Amino acid sequence: MQLASPNRSIRVTLRIALHFLCLIPALYLAWGAVTGDLGINPVETLTHFSGEWALRFLLLCLTITPLNWLLSAPWLVSYRRALGDWAFFYACFHLGVYMLFDAQFDPSYILTDVLKRPYITMGAAGFIMLLPLAITSNQWSQRVLRRNWVRLHKLIYSAAIAVCIHFIWLVKGFQIEPLVYAAILAALLFVRIAQHSRSS
Repeated sequence: MQLASPNRSIRVTLRIALHFLCLIPALYLAWGAVTGDLGINPVETLTHFSGEWALRFLLLCLTITPLNWLLSAPWLVSYRRALGDWAFFYACFHLGVYMLFDAQFDPSYILTDVLKRPYITMGAAGFIMLLPLAITSNQWSQRVLRRNWVRLHKLIYSAAIAVCIHFIWLVKGFQIEPLVYAAILAALLFVRIAQHSRSS
Protein backbone atom coordinates (compact mmCIF):
# COMPACT_ATOMS: atom_id res chain seq x y z
CA MET A 1 0.00 0.00 0.00
CA GLN A 2 1.32 3.43 -0.93
CA LEU A 3 -0.05 6.82 0.00
CA ALA A 4 0.70 9.34 -2.73
CA SER A 5 2.49 12.50 -1.73
CA PRO A 6 0.23 15.58 -1.87
CA ASN A 7 1.41 18.69 -3.67
CA ARG A 8 3.17 21.50 -1.82
CA SER A 9 0.08 23.65 -1.21
CA ILE A 10 -1.80 20.73 0.31
CA ARG A 11 1.16 19.84 2.53
CA VAL A 12 1.34 23.44 3.77
CA THR A 13 -2.40 23.42 4.44
CA LEU A 14 -2.10 20.14 6.32
CA ARG A 15 0.75 21.55 8.43
CA ILE A 16 -1.29 24.64 9.34
CA ALA A 17 -4.28 22.45 10.18
CA LEU A 18 -2.08 20.19 12.31
CA HIS A 19 -0.75 23.12 14.35
CA PHE A 20 -4.28 24.45 14.85
CA LEU A 21 -5.54 21.04 16.00
CA CYS A 22 -2.62 20.71 18.40
CA LEU A 23 -3.43 24.12 19.86
CA ILE A 24 -7.07 23.25 20.60
CA PRO A 25 -6.39 21.56 24.00
CA ALA A 26 -4.52 24.68 25.18
CA LEU A 27 -7.35 26.90 23.96
CA TYR A 28 -9.80 24.66 25.80
CA LEU A 29 -7.85 25.12 29.03
CA ALA A 30 -7.58 28.87 28.47
CA TRP A 31 -11.33 29.12 27.91
CA GLY A 32 -11.99 27.05 31.03
CA ALA A 33 -9.72 29.32 33.06
CA VAL A 34 -11.47 32.47 31.77
CA THR A 35 -14.97 31.11 32.36
CA GLY A 36 -14.13 29.39 35.66
CA ASP A 37 -15.08 26.03 34.18
CA LEU A 38 -12.12 23.89 35.25
CA GLY A 39 -13.98 21.85 37.85
CA ILE A 40 -13.77 21.87 41.62
CA ASN A 41 -9.98 21.56 41.52
CA PRO A 42 -8.69 23.79 38.68
CA VAL A 43 -5.01 23.08 39.41
CA GLU A 44 -5.57 19.33 39.21
CA THR A 45 -7.47 19.80 35.95
CA LEU A 46 -4.67 21.88 34.45
CA THR A 47 -2.03 19.41 35.61
CA HIS A 48 -3.69 16.22 34.43
CA PHE A 49 -5.08 17.64 31.19
CA SER A 50 -1.75 19.09 30.05
CA GLY A 51 0.15 15.97 31.08
CA GLU A 52 -2.16 13.65 29.19
CA TRP A 53 -1.91 15.74 26.05
CA ALA A 54 1.87 15.73 26.30
CA LEU A 55 1.75 11.92 26.35
CA ARG A 56 -0.79 11.76 23.52
CA PHE A 57 1.34 13.91 21.25
CA LEU A 58 4.41 11.84 22.15
CA LEU A 59 2.57 8.70 21.07
CA LEU A 60 1.32 10.37 17.89
CA CYS A 61 4.89 11.42 17.13
CA LEU A 62 6.05 7.82 17.54
CA THR A 63 3.23 6.63 15.27
CA ILE A 64 4.52 8.56 12.25
CA THR A 65 7.40 6.20 11.40
CA PRO A 66 5.27 3.00 11.50
CA LEU A 67 2.70 4.77 9.31
CA ASN A 68 5.46 5.63 6.88
CA TRP A 69 6.47 1.96 6.74
CA LEU A 70 2.88 0.81 6.35
CA LEU A 71 1.79 3.35 3.74
CA SER A 72 5.14 3.99 2.01
CA ALA A 73 4.57 7.70 2.68
CA PRO A 74 7.89 9.36 3.63
CA TRP A 75 6.24 12.78 3.36
CA LEU A 76 4.45 12.01 6.64
CA VAL A 77 7.80 12.27 8.45
CA SER A 78 7.77 16.03 7.90
CA TYR A 79 4.90 16.26 10.41
CA ARG A 80 6.70 14.30 13.12
CA ARG A 81 8.69 17.30 14.31
CA ALA A 82 5.55 19.38 14.83
CA LEU A 83 3.97 16.65 16.96
CA GLY A 84 7.15 16.34 19.01
CA ASP A 85 7.31 20.09 19.55
CA TRP A 86 3.70 20.17 20.70
CA ALA A 87 4.36 17.26 23.05
CA PHE A 88 7.15 19.32 24.60
CA PHE A 89 4.89 22.38 24.77
CA TYR A 90 2.30 20.50 26.81
CA ALA A 91 5.05 18.92 28.93
CA CYS A 92 6.28 22.46 29.72
CA PHE A 93 2.69 23.49 30.51
CA HIS A 94 2.38 20.47 32.81
CA LEU A 95 5.66 21.26 34.54
CA GLY A 96 4.81 24.96 34.78
CA VAL A 97 1.55 24.24 36.60
CA TYR A 98 3.41 22.02 39.07
CA MET A 99 6.18 24.59 39.58
CA LEU A 100 3.77 27.48 40.08
CA PHE A 101 0.94 26.00 42.14
CA ASP A 102 2.45 22.96 43.90
CA ALA A 103 6.13 23.78 44.36
CA GLN A 104 5.78 27.59 44.20
CA PHE A 105 9.26 27.65 42.62
CA ASP A 106 10.82 26.38 45.85
CA PRO A 107 14.00 24.43 44.88
CA SER A 108 14.12 22.48 48.14
CA TYR A 109 10.48 21.41 47.73
CA ILE A 110 11.11 20.31 44.16
CA LEU A 111 14.27 18.37 45.05
CA THR A 112 12.51 16.62 47.93
CA ASP A 113 9.59 15.74 45.65
CA VAL A 114 11.88 14.34 42.96
CA LEU A 115 13.83 12.24 45.45
CA LYS A 116 10.96 10.93 47.59
CA ARG A 117 8.01 10.53 45.21
CA PRO A 118 8.72 7.93 42.50
CA TYR A 119 6.11 9.21 40.05
CA ILE A 120 7.63 12.71 40.27
CA THR A 121 11.07 11.15 39.69
CA MET A 122 9.86 9.45 36.49
CA GLY A 123 8.10 12.58 35.31
CA ALA A 124 11.25 14.64 35.84
CA ALA A 125 13.33 12.03 34.01
CA GLY A 126 10.93 12.11 31.06
CA PHE A 127 11.06 15.90 30.86
CA ILE A 128 14.86 15.98 31.10
CA MET A 129 15.08 13.52 28.19
CA LEU A 130 12.67 15.59 26.12
CA LEU A 131 14.60 18.81 26.71
CA PRO A 132 17.59 18.13 24.41
CA LEU A 133 15.21 16.80 21.76
CA ALA A 134 13.26 20.05 21.78
CA ILE A 135 16.44 22.14 21.70
CA THR A 136 17.76 20.23 18.67
CA SER A 137 14.42 20.02 16.89
CA ASN A 138 15.57 22.12 13.95
CA GLN A 139 17.35 21.65 10.63
CA TRP A 140 20.51 23.44 11.80
CA SER A 141 21.03 20.94 14.64
CA GLN A 142 20.29 18.08 12.29
CA ARG A 143 22.99 19.28 9.87
CA VAL A 144 25.56 19.88 12.62
CA LEU A 145 24.97 16.68 14.60
CA ARG A 146 24.40 14.42 11.56
CA ARG A 147 24.28 10.79 12.72
CA ASN A 148 24.50 11.86 16.35
CA TRP A 149 21.21 13.70 15.83
CA VAL A 150 19.49 10.40 15.03
CA ARG A 151 21.09 8.74 18.05
CA LEU A 152 20.08 11.61 20.31
CA HIS A 153 16.48 11.61 19.15
CA LYS A 154 16.09 7.95 19.98
CA LEU A 155 15.75 9.27 23.53
CA ILE A 156 12.10 9.86 22.68
CA TYR A 157 11.42 6.17 23.33
CA SER A 158 12.96 6.30 26.80
CA ALA A 159 11.13 9.56 27.49
CA ALA A 160 7.81 8.04 26.46
CA ILE A 161 8.42 5.03 28.70
CA ALA A 162 9.23 7.32 31.63
CA VAL A 163 6.09 9.39 31.03
CA CYS A 164 3.90 6.27 30.86
CA ILE A 165 5.35 5.00 34.15
CA HIS A 166 4.85 8.48 35.63
CA PHE A 167 1.15 8.31 34.70
CA ILE A 168 0.68 4.75 35.97
CA TRP A 169 2.29 5.53 39.32
CA LEU A 170 0.42 8.81 39.61
CA VAL A 171 -3.12 7.44 39.58
CA LYS A 172 -4.67 5.99 42.70
CA GLY A 173 -6.02 2.47 42.49
CA PHE A 174 -6.57 0.54 39.28
CA GLN A 175 -7.39 2.78 36.32
CA ILE A 176 -7.47 1.61 32.73
CA GLU A 177 -6.47 4.85 30.96
CA PRO A 178 -2.74 4.90 31.81
CA LEU A 179 -2.55 1.19 30.95
CA VAL A 180 -4.08 1.89 27.54
CA TYR A 181 -1.37 4.47 26.82
CA ALA A 182 1.29 2.01 28.01
CA ALA A 183 -0.15 -0.69 25.74
CA ILE A 184 -0.08 1.67 22.74
CA LEU A 185 3.55 2.53 23.49
CA ALA A 186 4.43 -1.17 23.87
CA ALA A 187 2.84 -1.88 20.48
CA LEU A 188 4.78 0.96 18.84
CA LEU A 189 8.03 -0.27 20.38
CA PHE A 190 7.30 -3.82 19.24
CA VAL A 191 6.73 -2.63 15.66
CA ARG A 192 9.98 -0.68 15.78
CA ILE A 193 11.97 -3.66 17.08
CA ALA A 194 10.37 -6.01 14.54
CA GLN A 195 11.19 -3.66 11.66
CA HIS A 196 14.77 -3.25 12.88
CA SER A 197 15.21 -7.04 13.13
CA ARG A 198 13.79 -7.49 9.62
CA SER A 199 16.13 -4.92 8.07
CA SER A 200 19.28 -6.08 9.89
